[in-house]
Amino acid sequence: MNTLSVALITALPWLLLVGAVLAALWWGSRRPPGVSVERLLPATGFEGTRVPLTVRVTLRSRRPLRVLLDDPTPRGVVPAVTPELSVRLLGHAEHDLTTTLTLNRRGAHDWPGGTLRWADPLGLFWHSAPLPGPPTTLDVFPGTHGLILPDLLRPLLSEGTLTRRVGLDDPLSLRGVRDYVPGDPPGRVHWRLSARTGTLTVREPERTAASSLTVFVDTSSGGEVFVDSAARLAASLVREAASLGLPVAAATSAALSPSGRDPLSMQAALRLLARLAPDPAPPYLPPTRSGGNLIILTASPGPDLLTQALRARATAARVTIVTLPEGYYLEPGEQPRRQWSGLPDAARDLERRAAALAGAGIQVVILRGNQSVLTLAH
Repeated sequence: MNTLSVALITALPWLLLVGAVLAALWWGSRRPPGVSVERLLPATGFEGTRVPLTVRVTLRSRRPLRVLLDDPTPRGVVPAVTPELSVRLLGHAEHDLTTTLTLNRRGAHDWPGGTLRWADPLGLFWHSAPLPGPPTTLDVFPGTHGLILPDLLRPLLSEGTLTRRVGLDDPLSLRGVRDYVPGDPPGRVHWRLSARTGTLTVREPERTAASSLTVFVDTSSGGEVFVDSAARLAASLVREAASLGLPVAAATSAALSPSGRDPLSMQAALRLLARLAPDPAPPYLPPTRSGGNLIILTASPGPDLLTQALRARATAARVTIVTLPEGYYLEPGEQPRRQWSGLPDAARDLERRAAALAGAGIQVVILRGNQSVLTLAH
């Protein structure tokens, strides 16, 4: 018997022992550990803010294992530290993975499932399986900004009894007359009194406040840039109105949030705005609450939308059309830039019809050139 044979015979018990150990490690690591995942985070947040996240992981195993677990977040939110876990497990263990999320994108963000990997204590035989976590959705509301509202809008965001200072013009309740001031509507001129006195005089009616605010976003015109800007502006208007105790609602052609003063109504309006997306379907204005204030945000108001706005004026105390030509206005924080083109044709047509629409109780606001959505000025 040669030396090699003697060595093989001598090593055979050890080889069998190593093989048995490896087989035991493989066999013992086949079954995954018991895992449960709980995510603790707010249900809602505003775009551009941060919220806390805690991923609570419970592990159970009767055999010693090495366990790796990762729980990725949706793409629209960015964690400060990716929730990951690497532990040696035997028995029962609980771990809390704490981080913060930066909310970069409005919308309803659903958590994907994680991945579980486990192996024997030596890390020789690795296995993996998808880890379905609990159904988790984070509603990211559009970011909001301050508003420098002109007189034509700020009185509409108030509620109360008749007042001499704020509210909507009530043509049935005349407070008096005064001298004409440049910019007064021609329809308010008191021609008979002006002819008698020789001084151009206008009627000055009492004002009564609107009973609610509904912001309608026309998603049939304009792309993603307009929809994002309109969502932020609409959310800002809703929060402004809610801070004044006014019942608020948001609407699109496909949905209308319930109107109310309570926080749930405002959250429903913001949740609808969070899910805004371009929709080529023709715009459809929902029924307007009687005596309420309707603000329409659009990139390119078409004849059908104007017809519906005139119809809505039959019940609404005031209808305001705010036109945001896509790429033609400044978002908060943007620097003024040179404009190489004029207003789009639809906006110019609306501008020509503004006086006639004002006579029908529909106010028109068009953002021109380098104007910011913060001001909503003429």
